[in-house]
Amino acid sequence: MTKFNILNHSKEPWYKDGLHFKCTGCGKCCTGSPGFVFLTDDDVEKLLQHLKISKEEFVKRYTKSFNGRLSLRDDTPNYSCIFLKEGKYCQVYQARPVQCKTYPYWLGNISSEAQWMEESERCEGINHPDAPLISKEEIERIAAIHAGLIQEEP
Repeated sequence: MTKFNILNHSKEPWYKDGLHFKCTGCGKCCTGSPGFVFLTDDDVEKLLQHLKISKEEFVKRYTKSFNGRLSLRDDTPNYSCIFLKEGKYCQVYQARPVQCKTYPYWLGNISSEAQWMEESERCEGINHPDAPLISKEEIERIAAIHAGLIQEEP
């Protein structure tokens, strides 16, 4: 087991030999259905610096509130993230939120092989033939960041 034991494994996880993933830049994870990209305080600070705008302007132009939490807006006709631009390019890629950085290694996606395969139907980068092998340790480190158990390294 890794030091994170993110899924409370009593034995080796199903992905003990690692998983293949390579972002293809398709933008499918940023569009297609309504949802939430919840923002941490650190996410907001990074986005404010990147966009060079005030917090008030940022909140008004780019966010929505759900149960007292800030989320990026996705109120376009196809539910695209507010920062997804022509050609499926993320306008704030260098400052993108932790939730975006840690995809697809979210707990729901790695909880079982069946969940991983289901997510692969939405994401062409999962199990892509050119994708590198990501180790179990790296998967669990990223999942722990997503879950807020550890801080991402600068």
